[in-house]
Amino acid sequence: MPKANIKDIAQKAGVSKTAVSFAFNNPSRLSENTVKHILEVADEMGYSPDPVARSMSTGKTGTIGLLLPQPIPEIVRNPFFPEFVEGIGEVCTHSGLSLLLVPPLKGSIRRAIVNAAVDGFLTLGLEEYKATMMVLRQRDVPFVTVDSDPIEGVPAVNVDDTGGAQKAMEHLLQMGHRQITILAIRSGKRGQYNEYVGTLGARIQGYIKALEPFGLSIDSRKIRLVECESTEKGGVECFQKIWNTRYRPTAVIAMSDIIAIGVMKAAQAEGVVVPRDLSIVGFDDIPLSGLLKPALTTISQPSLEKGDLAAKTLVRLLDGLIEPIHHCLPTRLIKRETVSEPLEEK
Repeated sequence: MPKANIKDIAQKAGVSKTAVSFAFNNPSRLSENTVKHILEVADEMGYSPDPVARSMSTGKTGTIGLLLPQPIPEIVRNPFFPEFVEGIGEVCTHSGLSLLLVPPLKGSIRRAIVNAAVDGFLTLGLEEYKATMMVLRQRDVPFVTVDSDPIEGVPAVNVDDTGGAQKAMEHLLQMGHRQITILAIRSGKRGQYNEYVGTLGARIQGYIKALEPFGLSIDSRKIRLVECESTEKGGVECFQKIWNTRYRPTAVIAMSDIIAIGVMKAAQAEGVVVPRDLSIVGFDDIPLSGLLKPALTTISQPSLEKGDLAAKTLVRLLDGLIEPIHHCLPTRLIKRETVSEPLEEK
């Protein structure tokens, strides 16, 4: 049996094809009774509109895109991500929108932007933001940046990464630690922290601010910076790299909880007692952090609220209702059980 089309619906309902189109795409142009009648006929005939044809007709897809800096399998390994997406999803559900994850396409962010069938974008943690912004502007769709350096005229949602990182480092320093290894999220900069931008750059600035009053810097002999993948495996590999060195750290400060958890796992496997032998601080305050033994000291960021605010900002942009605003959400230090005074400095 051939699939019913708009013409069939119009004939059976006794209306024009235009009325059928309005019933599905712009029901406010018809009376409530007419819309109800057309939809009932369509349902009886098993008709549903072709989403591709519908988007061509309306110029809208009903979908927003979340532009990702990494392939999906890599980014979903970080427990921060689902909570952030949950915040976006709540807004999408309320607004009748779908969410499309848009990772680099064959390694290219530009190709991903050009090919994504969406009405607007949220960008997450993009480093090469200048080139990306140019492509987004050429695409001529609304977009909101998240976890990137704010750009004039573009709505942005960030957290106080600098303040959070500063609190984390100050906590270690005040507890007496001076041999500290910073585990930075892999950037492609090969540890050239002066070139960090966005979240990484902001957190590095926080560490620098905390170190300065103690006469220390990231280039000090006992302060070490190591880049690693933001996964548990990345934390495990970094522990193995830093533990058997001349300047074994008394503390590790990680740019994500999942890295810190990997360090804890590897340390405990080696018989290293946390925090007696090694203090550890994370960043994010994912739900697992408080369930660990010992529970992880970390910086809490409002991941769900960040996703919610970013999505609401984009929805208002799609409706033409907002001026570009830069939002900065607070972070706070959560003291738990993975930090103590160092036994000794070597």
